Amino acid sequence: MKFPRSSGVLLHITSLPGEPGTGDLGEQAYRFVDFLAAAGQKVWQILPLSPPAEGNSPYSAYSAFAGNPLMISLPQLIHDDLLTANDLSQASPAPTQSDATTAMPAPTSPASQRHCDFAAAAVHKEAALCIAFERFQNTASHPLRAPLLAFCKKQAKWLDEFSRFEALMRRLGDATWTNWPPELVTRQPAALSQWDEELAEAIQYSKFKQFVFDRQWHALKRYAGEHNVQICGDMPIFVAHESADVWANQTLFAVDETGNPTLVAGVPPDYFSKTGQLWGNPQYDWDALEKTHYRWWTERFGEAMRQFDLLRVDHFRGFEAYWAVPATARTAVSGAWKKGPGAKPFDAAREELGELPFIAEDLGLITEEVHQLREQLGFPGMRVLQFGFDQMEDDFHRPNTFPEDSIAYTGTHDNDTLVGWLKKREPSSPDPLAEWIATHEHPPGEQVHWQLIDAVLQSPSSIAIVPMQDLLGLDNAARMNIPGQAAGNWTWRMDDTSLNAALADKLKSMTQRAGR
Repeated sequence: MKFPRSSGVLLHITSLPGEPGTGDLGEQAYRFVDFLAAAGQKVWQILPLSPPAEGNSPYSAYSAFAGNPLMISLPQLIHDDLLTANDLSQASPAPTQSDATTAMPAPTSPASQRHCDFAAAAVHKEAALCIAFERFQNTASHPLRAPLLAFCKKQAKWLDEFSRFEALMRRLGDATWTNWPPELVTRQPAALSQWDEELAEAIQYSKFKQFVFDRQWHALKRYAGEHNVQICGDMPIFVAHESADVWANQTLFAVDETGNPTLVAGVPPDYFSKTGQLWGNPQYDWDALEKTHYRWWTERFGEAMRQFDLLRVDHFRGFEAYWAVPATARTAVSGAWKKGPGAKPFDAAREELGELPFIAEDLGLITEEVHQLREQLGFPGMRVLQFGFDQMEDDFHRPNTFPEDSIAYTGTHDNDTLVGWLKKREPSSPDPLAEWIATHEHPPGEQVHWQLIDAVLQSPSSIAIVPMQDLLGLDNAARMNIPGQAAGNWTWRMDDTSLNAALADKLKSMTQRAGR
């Protein structure tokens, strides 16, 4: 699929400034769209919107379909007559910065000093959302009643199971559903009916939160579209074992009769980790999925296309071949490559959904077969500048070699920031980066990280994406994620003063010179 020549910025919703605790879908999200438009950017790339299962990672969620309620803007609920200003002040003390801040490296600039406090935000927002739900329930004529019913009916295929799962998880105090009573683990109809009746109010509350999230998300997406900004979502290939998806669809995953995984996901050593990574997500039973004509995947792709204009498919190589690790293993070393389904899930989705505006994340240990699959499907791959200067002879990730059929990045959420990378790298002799910079034109006196941003924008790639941290010139105190590190990730937040006219003008000028 061909994309018009354009550029954009990578910034997750939780990294937005504004309300205490974490970024959300409120005023600052709209302000960021305004910044993108002023800077001549056409794409806003985000990370997954799903509710994290553990460690606050959006790539391990307890639903592949649901939205994260922490992203709900509480002030917007005042406009919907669901909250009052007094409700917000009484719901909970304002969140404060948590230990996540001290777990990160010492910041070196004001823009890197803020970090998310997910735990405090959850307490504050849950209290306020409970008030909003109670007010909604007690207002028979509330104008959102009909829209809520329509949402629940349209999204019932995933929403019913997710809301049941969330209600049970909260009542039983355990997201690991294999620890639940056996009749729930095996989903006995009588037990499900009994719990549905007992948890009816909690199930409805879960649906209410998803409705509010969906309503706010699509309002933001419409606003972005009105400003000629497309939103690029991100879809993890795997879901957490502690998820509604695995619990409700056990026959589609590699789990045994007790629901416990038999094969889990990971990767062998690659760009990001010298020892590989053990992710722990249950692998799919691709044979069972094929017998359903990949119905679950078509529904998942369909929901993503409703939410986003473009979609980055994470760990695309797993569709060609995947690293399957025995569930009892302690590291990913004992895994083995198994053949994946190839193009079949995408072909099945195209039959129902039409063209798929997807980007294939094809980083790491990539074989010729993976490239062939991507080309067969017509998806552009990714090129990342930071990977292009390790060896003089390896120029695959250097901007001048990027093909048009690719998406160019200075770095991703899994990389050092550009400034952090420049500080850390130990140049070889001769240094391919120094030689490359010396032979490429750039504005006189331009800082090196801006020279590299300019190089990505000037590349032949159809779309160029720059993380917000790189535009702000931040070091690794602002890094989003370190693969393989369990704590201290996903917490960076942009400072309130980061978005300004000078930065927008500079980025717009570079973008225009690059013909984007």
